Formats: sequence, C-alpha cells, structure tokens
Amino acid sequence: MQMSGEKDVVKAYVRYLKLQRNMSGNTLDAYQRDLRKLLDYLEREQKSVRDVELADLEHFSAGLHDIGIHPRSQCRILSGVRSFFKFLQLDGYRDDDPTELLESPQIGDHLPEVLTTEEVDRLEASIDLSKWEGHRNRAIIEVLFSCGLRVSELVNLKLSDLYINEEYVRVMGKGLKERLVPISHKAIDELQNWFYDRNLMKIKPGEEDFVFLNRRGAHLTRTMILIIIKSQAKDAGIQKTISPHTLRHSFATALLEGGADLRFIQVLLGHEDIGTTEIYTHIDTSTLRQEVLEHHPRNMKNKN
Repeated sequence: MQMSGEKDVVKAYVRYLKLQRNMSGNTLDAYQRDLRKLLDYLEREQKSVRDVELADLEHFSAGLHDIGIHPRSQCRILSGVRSFFKFLQLDGYRDDDPTELLESPQIGDHLPEVLTTEEVDRLEASIDLSKWEGHRNRAIIEVLFSCGLRVSELVNLKLSDLYINEEYVRVMGKGLKERLVPISHKAIDELQNWFYDRNLMKIKPGEEDFVFLNRRGAHLTRTMILIIIKSQAKDAGIQKTISPHTLRHSFATALLEGGADLRFIQVLLGHEDIGTTEIYTHIDTSTLRQEVLEHHPRNMKNKN
C-alpha cells in the first residue's frame, strides 16, 4: 500500500525532473509511466521505496521480461528506476542507492541466458549430498526447472499446494492468481528425498507448511535462493551468469524447443497480459499436462 508520504516523495521527484532536469512534457510523462510500473509492483509486495533492496529490483526486472516487454524497453524502464533512486539518495530519503548493482538486459540479438538439460544435470550433480542442505538444493533446482516457477512462487510454496498423486503443483502467482502446474517424476523424487531430511527438523511455529526451509526451520528468502543457484553454478563450472529466473526461462525454452504451443507455455508461466487471461479460460488442466508430458525433457526421457 502506498502511503501519503510515498506520494509526496513521487511528487518531489517529478518536480525535480521538471525543474532541475528540464524535461519536456512527453519525456516527463514517459518517466512517470515507467515509474508507475515499479510503484505498482511495490504496492503488491507491500514495500516502501525507502525499504527496497537489490533483490526486490532484480525480481521487478525479471517480471518485465516475464510479461514480454522488449529488452530495449526494459532498459529504458530500469534507467528511470535508477534515476528515481539516485534522486532519493540525493535528497536524503535514503542513505544508499539499491540500483548500483542492478543489471540491465542485453540489447540486440543476444538472448537471455538459458541452461540446457545437460547443464541442469551438471548443476544438480555438483551438489554435495552429504551436506544437510544437499537434497533440499537439488529439489529447489529441479522444481524451478521442471515447473518454471518464479522465485517468489518457490519460496512461498506450501506442502498443501503439492498434489503428488495427481502430479500437480498449485501455484499462487502475481495478483494472487492461482494456477495448476504439472510436476515431473524427477522433481517429485527430489522433493521426497528432501522431505526425508525435512521430517527430522525442528520447524518454527507458523512455518510448518512451507516446502523449503533453512537450517533454523524458517522458510527461505528470494535472496537465499539466488545465492544457492549462483554458488552451485560456480561449483558446476558453468560460466553463464545465471539466477533462479534462468531456470524458469530454461523451462519455457525447453518446452518451446520440444514443440509445445507458445500459448500453453504462457499459461504455465502465469503471464498476466490480457491475451493469456483469455487463453486460460479456454484451456483445461488436462491439456496443459499433456503439453508438458509430451514436450518437456524431464518427461520425454521417461518415455519408452
């Protein structure tokens, strides 16, 4: 929720753009439209601009890609975001600038990084299963790759969202929109291996339903997932710059290359554009499951 104080900050920023940056009316409107995208995202996340961290901005940036915004437009939006936070630091609203390490997407013919199935296998094979967190981390990587979840959806995944016998996961996406995503046998196996360790843990009150926990018995954060993925990529000798979103993108790319219809992929990813909403009303979950069974490498390998 955007507090009145927050609105005052935005007004001060617009005044700064108009008077000190001497922006034209059209440019000023464009900056405000782009800033609105960030503010809407923060409102949904119940975050104040004073409390935003790099991880929040990385998640916002990944969301721009998720809804199909062109890399050039993503760069423009993130440029405006940087301008906004530099102003907040300059005017004393914040002591730091969380955009300093925020990366922009590559422009041109360069595509976002994608992991092949073999690279995902390498990622998982590099995990030391003698460590307490070994099976948990394998399950995290496999669920991200097999189900294409956003990192926020993964950290909020509940035991009550898993329909193991039916081989589905219930996902609460952006705007509290619910969707059902098929889950592979490999992901189920990795989860069950993790549950053996999880059942031996002392879990904090109120955290019992979360699937993925830290060693203190509380659910993981998005930042922790990012650290796990980057660390594991280094151990696996993977040179690509990857994040949890890379596994989501790899899920979609694997399906597309396997021959799945782009419309089905949009639904499985939980995209929010109006076209996807219309599609969702016409595609039932049994058809979605068939697409994943036929076109995702984790399932194709199981075919005899």
